[in-house]
Amino acid sequence: MNAPAARPAPPLGELIARLSALHPERIDLDLERMHRLLERLDHPERKLPPVIHVAGTNGKGSTIAYLRAILEAANLRVHVYTSPSLVRINECFRLGRPGGGVLVGDDELRSALEHCERFNAGAPITIFEIETAAAFLLFAQHPADVVLLEVGLGGRLDATNVIDAPLATVIAPVSMDHTEYLGDTLMKIAREKAGIIKRGVPVICAEQPPEAMAVIEQGAKRMHAPLHSAGEGWHVNVERGRLVYQDDRGLMDLAAPKLFGRHQFDNAGLAIATLRAQNAFRIEPAAFEAGIVNAEWPARMQRLAAGTLVEQAPQGSELWLDGGHNAEGGRVAAAALGDLEERVSRPLVVIAGMMANKDAGGFLANFAGLTRHIVAVQIPDRDGAMPPDRLADAARALGMRVETSASVEAALRSLARLSYEVPPRILITGSLYLAGHVLAANGTPPG
Repeated sequence: MNAPAARPAPPLGELIARLSALHPERIDLDLERMHRLLERLDHPERKLPPVIHVAGTNGKGSTIAYLRAILEAANLRVHVYTSPSLVRINECFRLGRPGGGVLVGDDELRSALEHCERFNAGAPITIFEIETAAAFLLFAQHPADVVLLEVGLGGRLDATNVIDAPLATVIAPVSMDHTEYLGDTLMKIAREKAGIIKRGVPVICAEQPPEAMAVIEQGAKRMHAPLHSAGEGWHVNVERGRLVYQDDRGLMDLAAPKLFGRHQFDNAGLAIATLRAQNAFRIEPAAFEAGIVNAEWPARMQRLAAGTLVEQAPQGSELWLDGGHNAEGGRVAAAALGDLEERVSRPLVVIAGMMANKDAGGFLANFAGLTRHIVAVQIPDRDGAMPPDRLADAARALGMRVETSASVEAALRSLARLSYEVPPRILITGSLYLAGHVLAANGTPPG
């Protein structure tokens, strides 16, 4: 008699939904739940390879992408934990391997999450906290040379802020976002970001507004942490299209990043400064060059060259995707579009969808000088998405011509029916959740 066939494991989505129900609050910043679970798990966070901890409002993910690419070019094994995912939860967990890391598989991720669920024993906990605990569990079980750890929200009370002695702490550009959780001034937000600074651990800091920089300097001084800040401890410039980096150890003349936009030179510089400030491993110049050139990070001024949505767009048009969702994110995307316009002039259309808690006017104002054509869409299948009519009102208040559409797909089909002397440049933007939908619908999910 044949043995009964094994039942297939339930989809990860069902497990994530069950874990999400363990805490009624979508976001609740508190480290007590995290410390409790990690103690029950026998402290996997204490069994990790050296950790580089990265906070900031914008540029965290791109900086981590450069760090990973450089470290892997130096033949190091790199674990990476980032958030949020765009299409699949697996994107948040990358396991270091010789020759390059891989996203964790469904079965191993399910096992780690269920293990954390059992040890949590039904106690209140947020989904991000249990995912972070699962990341520590996975990273402690697999050998690697370094862990890149991205803060989820803020820093001081973020679930990742349980590493007592990281190799380095990094603060990417700080700007206004998540004010309902982090505070309504730049100084308050910077104070939360600076909460990752640890005693005696190097702090590598991007260029900041003066009020944010003052807070970070105070935090570093209080913790006796050496501070390496852009414009003082290190410099990055664009010269003849190349990245020129300089600090007290010398100068490097490197190829331009593959990631598009002037801000990516700054993000790459922050990654270089971080690796030059640590002494755990030596990085050769060739690895810096290879990493800067090869780093990839989806939905950050990403050109979609092929796929289902590209085929629905006007023939000959350019389709770009950016997950920016706050005023500063809009500024750097608009600056990148300005650079494109200088190279090849095209009419610009912005398809935007945002979450209801975002500053739509502050975000869209960045594009007022570049386009008058905005198409407002709803982020599909996402609680708390901004209604397109409200987004359209914010665009009209800026003097922009705006229309609403049922979806990104419908917007592209509508644009394809218009007559253009020059095929347009189309930017889809406003939310990482919208970006994830676009990548999935286009058939080009992150790998």
